[in-house]
Amino acid sequence: MKTMKSILVGALSVVVMFGGIEVASAVTGNKQFKVCADKTTGLLRYTTKSCKKTDTALILNSRGLPGPTGPAGAKGESGPKGDTGAPGSSGSTITELSICGADGTSLCKEGVQGPGGGTIFFVDYHDIYQGFNYLEVAPQGWGNGIAVNEGGVTGETTGTSTNDPLMTWCSDASTLLGLDAFAKSAVGAGRSNTTSADAVCTGGAIQAVSDYTSVVGAKSDWFMPSIGEAWLMYTRMLQMGLGNFPYSRYWTSSEGSSTEIQIQYTSYGGYQELIAKNSFNWVRPIRSF
Repeated sequence: MKTMKSILVGALSVVVMFGGIEVASAVTGNKQFKVCADKTTGLLRYTTKSCKKTDTALILNSRGLPGPTGPAGAKGESGPKGDTGAPGSSGSTITELSICGADGTSLCKEGVQGPGGGTIFFVDYHDIYQGFNYLEVAPQGWGNGIAVNEGGVTGETTGTSTNDPLMTWCSDASTLLGLDAFAKSAVGAGRSNTTSADAVCTGGAIQAVSDYTSVVGAKSDWFMPSIGEAWLMYTRMLQMGLGNFPYSRYWTSSEGSSTEIQIQYTSYGGYQELIAKNSFNWVRPIRSF
């Protein structure tokens, strides 16, 4: 067998002799091709058929078996440590009060009795709203025997131990009191809404809730909920199964126009709509603290 140098010269001779375009492209590329090496002379002959018995078949450009994996290289140096980020600020939370429950010493939370004898239906744990942390709805029977049909109003029904009073909204059913702005529907707007309306109303639901003083705790800071607060009252009390509300319509303190008020249904999935101020609807005051 000739040396590798002789084989290489022989391979070049084949390329020259045959002028083989396919051989030339295989030598310069990655394509494998078969040649026959004469056992006596060492000359190479390109073929696409079987080699003769006097030849040795060779496959040029054939990839050999992979060698063993080499040792891992040295570990690179670590990069510099980044600056420490500034600490994040913690969310603001309220200081919870322990003035609720029948004993007046329990923690105030949703579903427990409030300081006014009603039920806590909303706790502003993350201090989102200004001026209060808790909303309490008056107990069923709050309007038992209250005065009705005042200020020239007729047809109202006083409350009982199991029913809320059925009243018109205000003795003045046609004056726009400025409670129709979007902000007057917000959670936290009910107190100021009621104060504004009470300056005009001498009868009706607004007057009744403004005059109410609870038996428990003698609380006199009750007001008509805004439509946003009434929605909270409905959804929270419904989820807890509390309040004993009839499936009907409840007044809010949010106006829709000079003659209409936004009302909250305790049926129809909490439907809300506008209704005439001189119509008759149920009344349930709330308070905040």
